[in-house]
Amino acid sequence: MTLTPWQRANILAALNYLKDIGRIGQNPQALALAQGLMEVLEPARRTIRIQREAAQAATAGAQSGRERRAQERRGGDRRKRTVPYFGADRRTGRERRSRGRRSS
Repeated sequence: MTLTPWQRANILAALNYLKDIGRIGQNPQALALAQGLMEVLEPARRTIRIQREAAQAATAGAQSGRERRAQERRGGDRRKRTVPYFGADRRTGRERRSRGRRSS
């Protein structure tokens, strides 16, 4: 996308105005709008921002996975947890092994 000189001049004027408003009043919305206008003028800036955000999201996702696995390891003995089972119990009424094959 190519901008004509008058379009570029108007965007730069709006950008400078929004930067001044953001600096003076500490207005985060004005600063966000100024960043958006800079991305219109320099599309490479947008690409870099998107790549940086994707990398941060990937890092945060990996970190949360590590934390979850560490918490599972710290959770105590997993064999002592009660696991809900809604099927029929195979061992009701008779033993699992015949008397001759029992180990104890």
